[in-house]
Amino acid sequence: MFEPKYHIFPIKGWMNDPNGLVYFKGQYHVFYQYYPKDSQWGPMHWGHVVSKDLIHWETEPIALYPDIEDGCFSGSAIVKDNNLFLIYTSHNENKDGLITENQKLAISEDGIHFAKFPQPIIVNDTNDIHDFRDPKVFERDGKYYTIVGTKNKENMGQVKLYSSPDLYNWKFCSILAQSKSTNDEGYMWECPDIFRINGEDVLLFSPQGIKAKETEFKNLYQTGYLLGQMDWNARKLVREKDFKELDSGHDFYATQTFLTPDGRRILFGWLDMWESKFKEQEEGWAGMLTFPRELLVQNDRLIQRPIKEINKLYDGILAREESRHIQKQFDTHQLEIDLANKQITNNFEMKISYGQQQIKLTLKDDFLILNRTDSTNRFVKINTQSKLRLQILCDTSSVEIFVNDGIATFSERLYGSGGCNLEVKSGSDCSCLVRKLSI
Repeated sequence: MFEPKYHIFPIKGWMNDPNGLVYFKGQYHVFYQYYPKDSQWGPMHWGHVVSKDLIHWETEPIALYPDIEDGCFSGSAIVKDNNLFLIYTSHNENKDGLITENQKLAISEDGIHFAKFPQPIIVNDTNDIHDFRDPKVFERDGKYYTIVGTKNKENMGQVKLYSSPDLYNWKFCSILAQSKSTNDEGYMWECPDIFRINGEDVLLFSPQGIKAKETEFKNLYQTGYLLGQMDWNARKLVREKDFKELDSGHDFYATQTFLTPDGRRILFGWLDMWESKFKEQEEGWAGMLTFPRELLVQNDRLIQRPIKEINKLYDGILAREESRHIQKQFDTHQLEIDLANKQITNNFEMKISYGQQQIKLTLKDDFLILNRTDSTNRFVKINTQSKLRLQILCDTSSVEIFVNDGIATFSERLYGSGGCNLEVKSGSDCSCLVRKLSI
């Protein structure tokens, strides 16, 4: 009933963070945090899917089992010497509840079957800080680097940087970046990622503990970014802008990115949140990933757009209309809805309904406000002097909204039976194009 048609999800069991995104031997690989025995979170494995086009995915055998540890937590992948290397967090908890987290390595020749290197390659050298996880590995100028999410004794989130000549032997380099305060930037930084786009270095991460504001940071945990320039002599990120939340929806966390062979920076995120209700658990599965998004930096903002390969899903136009009041009913949830309003007015309203479950967007002052059935509001600040364009991807139990060519997004789970109802009201003519999406 709730299974998506064109998103990655587990046929059975639990899914959370995307891991190990990589292109290897002609295929895209996406690994993910996985518990195969229940639709509740459990001892973490690495699930695995592959694709030749980022659209059509095939499930492969489980890549990592928690056989020599209590859990194989999140990590990343890199290709070296025609082999695929996974660096992951080995999570253990003793009988007294003491947690240890170190980084380990697994290696594969075919990208399917992995052998674990027996010893940790990066050891947590801070005995009283147990949160030390989610390594992201990358290569620069012939040397390998890994960043790891952690915190300090003052409960300030941190990213630590390590270097290696060969992926086996690592040394600590620096604290690459650190929270300014717990309330403003969190006590723990998970899932760090660093990359360069359009002359800007981007540090992407998922902080925990940010204090909610009236129109920002409304979820239990956030995902966001810092823009700046890496000082590779000091091995630190020199900030240029304050921390900014990447997605304003209810269901978005634990992102990871990778480069495609043609040089695009592609992101996947967990299209859920720890505080959410997983209604699909009654079907024996839980969790899904976002549709893959291309990242750009424009006007000091990280932009997200659906990858161009979405055109492989187009299966005809279901509706095309320009009016101040649009009402449409569709017998499918697999839709791309493109709305454009050349003149923004405060009486703009859009509703997407799956049965009794609804998402409503309204404009008030300088904010686009999202209201979801039985949930608190979410907000995006926009320039009301410009046009409004919404690109909306609907699937069986999700809605992803891209605002004004990706300057902001809302990622949402939406559970409901029946088809999809769309209603748009506007003080000026709004153009609407609806395409059917088929896998």
